[in-house]
Amino acid sequence: MLLFKRAALGLTLLFSMAAQSALAGAYDDSINAARMGDTGELTELLRQGLEADTVDASGNTLLMLAAREGQLEAVDLLLRSGARAGKRNPAGDSAMMMAVLKGYQPIVERLLAAGAPINHDGWTPLIYAAFQGQTDIARLLIERGADINQRAPNLATPLMFAARNGHIEIVKLLLDRGADTNVVNDQNRTAHSWALENGNTDIAELLERRVPSVLKVAPAQAKPKPAGGTLRVVIE
Repeated sequence: MLLFKRAALGLTLLFSMAAQSALAGAYDDSINAARMGDTGELTELLRQGLEADTVDASGNTLLMLAAREGQLEAVDLLLRSGARAGKRNPAGDSAMMMAVLKGYQPIVERLLAAGAPINHDGWTPLIYAAFQGQTDIARLLIERGADINQRAPNLATPLMFAARNGHIEIVKLLLDRGADTNVVNDQNRTAHSWALENGNTDIAELLERRVPSVLKVAPAQAKPKPAGGTLRVVIE
C-alpha cells in the first residue's frame, strides 16, 4: 500500500512538472508570437486558455508588444480576444503610446476604435507624437480630443517638445489649435528658449511672428525631478 502511494505521488509530481513546463513554454511562445505577429500561434494559444492581457517580464502586455512592433493583425486579434486597449506598463506607457512613437498610424486608429484613452496623467500619446514628429498622428489625436496643453511629468507640453526637437509642422498645428506658448517646464525652459537652445531658430522665429507676446525667458524657479515614461531617459 505504501509503495502504491509513493508511486502515485511520484506520478503526480511528474505531471505537475510537465504542466509547469508546458505553461512556461506557452508563455514564451505567446511573447514571441506577439512580437513577430504570428497570429496562427497566438490564435492557438488563446484557444488553449492564454490570457489576452498576459505580460512580459517588464510588464508589457501582448497588445503592447504587438503594437510596438507594428503587428497590425496581431493587434486586431488580441483586441477581438479581449485585450484591454488602455492598460499601461510600469513606466506608464500604453499600446497606443508605443505605436505613436514608432509612427504606426493604422494601429493607433485601431486602438482609438477600441476605446484606448487619449488623455490621462503623465505622458500621453500626443506628447509622444509631438516629441517624435509624427504630424499625421498628432493631427488625428487632436481631432479625437487630445489635450494640446497636457503637461508631462517634467511639466513640458506637446508644443515645447515639438519646438525642442525641430518639428515645425507640429508646432504650426499646435499653434493653429491655440496651444499655450507661455508654459514653463521644470528646467525653466519655454517653447521659445528650448527651440533656440537646440538650434531651431526657424521655430523660435515662427513663435515670435505668430505670438508676439510669447514668453522667451522663464523666471527662476525650483527644479523638481521628472518621473516615469519612456521619454524620461531622452530628455534628462
